[in-house]
Amino acid sequence: MEELLRNYEHVRMRLDEVTAQMVDPRVISDPREARRIGRERTRLERILRAMDAFREAIAAVREGEEILQGDDPELQEIVREELPGSRERLESCGAELKALLTPRDPNDERNVIIEVRAGTGGEEAALFVRDIFRMYVKYAEARGFRMEELSSNPTGIGGLKEIVFSLEGEDAYRTFKYESGVHRVQRVPETEASGRIHTSAVTVAVLPEAEEVDIRIDEKDLEIDVFRSSGPGGQSVNTTDSAVRVKHLPTGIVVQCQDERSQLKNKVKALKVLRARLLDMEQQKREAEMARTRRSMVSTGDRSAKIRTYNFPQGRVTDHRIGLTLYNLADVMEGDLEELIRALQVAESEERLKSTEAL
Repeated sequence: MEELLRNYEHVRMRLDEVTAQMVDPRVISDPREARRIGRERTRLERILRAMDAFREAIAAVREGEEILQGDDPELQEIVREELPGSRERLESCGAELKALLTPRDPNDERNVIIEVRAGTGGEEAALFVRDIFRMYVKYAEARGFRMEELSSNPTGIGGLKEIVFSLEGEDAYRTFKYESGVHRVQRVPETEASGRIHTSAVTVAVLPEAEEVDIRIDEKDLEIDVFRSSGPGGQSVNTTDSAVRVKHLPTGIVVQCQDERSQLKNKVKALKVLRARLLDMEQQKREAEMARTRRSMVSTGDRSAKIRTYNFPQGRVTDHRIGLTLYNLADVMEGDLEELIRALQVAESEERLKSTEAL
């Protein structure tokens, strides 16, 4: 594992270069470049901290092993108790450093827009959309991310046909991008009187948030309609035409927002979602042109196209992409996603390291 330290001096020198660039007038006058340089500096600082921690862990394990080879029985007894913890820390530090050194997805540092929609399962699927949304919000809050609800479509008994929201924070896209796909739930629905277990599905799409400098939208390419907001069952919940529907004519993408009482605020939110979808579409085209395959993030919501299953009767959650099953479903639904997300990050890091040299 010590090969992970071979680029220490290179990283330190690169950090010095980037720090100097931050005070360059040409960078300061270019907001986009200033953000890019700032993100690069943060990444390099994290790598250096991880390298220092890894070196300390290596030294602690070596020192302990040397003591065990010595002739001090009392000290050896202490080391036998501490060495397992030192080895565990070494493994953890190595995994973290490997992940940081893995060539990154250029979108990893972006904020995200997450869309959760009911698939197979009717009202039960809508109830699970509500539960998945709550799960993500709890995890995001624990990570210190800021959440903003952009659009929702509630049902009459407390479910959600769909909800769209944004999360802002460090490495938001890197954290949540693995959630894209179909999530299957097996449980007795709140609406089921006979106690039968139902299987339903919801779809999740995680989009990197686009900045205005990434995607420029021409007003003449937009068809904008305003109407009165409606709640469950279609009843009007506002007396003014504050809801906004935006159609991007060149692509046919339609975004609708009605959660705010202000027409302007709903328009701003709709354009935010539209930019993210256009950026995602652009990136998919670019990757296709480079002959790289990209799995569709969201399919039809059919049970067979699942990435994860939440089995309530058995209290387990299984991620089918990496074959990981955990028996702490209650904790997961309360936002404890760290073990799942970390395992997916490690799996991706290993795949990237197989085909690309770090740094």
